[in-house]
Amino acid sequence: MDIARLLPLVLLLGLSGCNGQASSEAPDQADVPVGIPVETQPVGQDSVSDYYHTTATLEAPEEAQVVSRIGGIIETIAVEEGDQVKAGQLLATIDAQRYRLNLSKAQAELDVIEQELQRLKQIANAQLVSQEQMAKLEYQQQAALAERDMAQLQLAYSRVVSPIDGVIATRMVKIGNMAQEHTPLFHVVQQHPLHGILHLPEQELSRVQLGQHAQLEVGGALGQVPATVLRIAPTVDPNTGTFKITLLVANPDRDLKAGMFSRARLRFDTHDNALVLPRIALIRQDLGHSVFVVSEGKAQSRNVELGFSDGDRVEILSGLNPGEEVVIRGHHQLRDDTPVEVIDALQLAAKQ
Repeated sequence: MDIARLLPLVLLLGLSGCNGQASSEAPDQADVPVGIPVETQPVGQDSVSDYYHTTATLEAPEEAQVVSRIGGIIETIAVEEGDQVKAGQLLATIDAQRYRLNLSKAQAELDVIEQELQRLKQIANAQLVSQEQMAKLEYQQQAALAERDMAQLQLAYSRVVSPIDGVIATRMVKIGNMAQEHTPLFHVVQQHPLHGILHLPEQELSRVQLGQHAQLEVGGALGQVPATVLRIAPTVDPNTGTFKITLLVANPDRDLKAGMFSRARLRFDTHDNALVLPRIALIRQDLGHSVFVVSEGKAQSRNVELGFSDGDRVEILSGLNPGEEVVIRGHHQLRDDTPVEVIDALQLAAKQ
């Protein structure tokens, strides 16, 4: 056969052989499993607590509406809103000229009666004074003494003082105002400590004890504020089915204010050395929860029993052992025996 005729046939057979080799290698490459990227975390052991979540309103344990006990013109004001005051500290003064004169008059009348009484006692032995005269004069002395003490009291009331330690919440008068008797002048509240008021369902009554710890979350930059159970109401409100709890809230810096609204967590119990996982690792099922554990490069589903829940952490009562690697991200696309590739959070976010 002519060589020129054989050359195309040889080239065709060579190309067929190359294509056959490529097609035989392709199935081997397709069989290599591709792992789904996931992030894992080992099962840890830590203390975890059971909390009751509710709301609380901060209240001042003591507050006083300071009123004028006498009528008169406000002469001076010694404090302003926001000032810290002590019990007995001067807040304002009322024009006392009239009350000084009343005291002088009452004292003079008392002096006259006492002088007369003293004179009569000196001659009483001479039988020149009847017992009826002496009794009448002694009665007048007691009445004059009461008038004098009342005048002294009214003069003292011209100095308006704080009845409690606290802060001036409201000043209601100005210098030169005419204050009538019982006119409100100041509102004083105690800010250290404060009380947090909770209302819990009656079924939780047996779980609350004096001294239990709680945490309040107040808006702004104040963060978590510790508190303890101070009082437990002995009765349940029949209209709401709740009972009242009073928390003691330390407020040494006085950053918290009476009337503030907060979220409260009342700690019922704590388990030490508990198996703990992030809540995001859980997969909800019809009959409970499950997680995926990574073993030998594959994901295995495990049913778990949950215990206490503490924020973004949950207690695992059964189904896992300490140190096992549990998928916390990327687990919603997994099935049993799915190959996985464990990567960190940044790599996982980049791939997603």
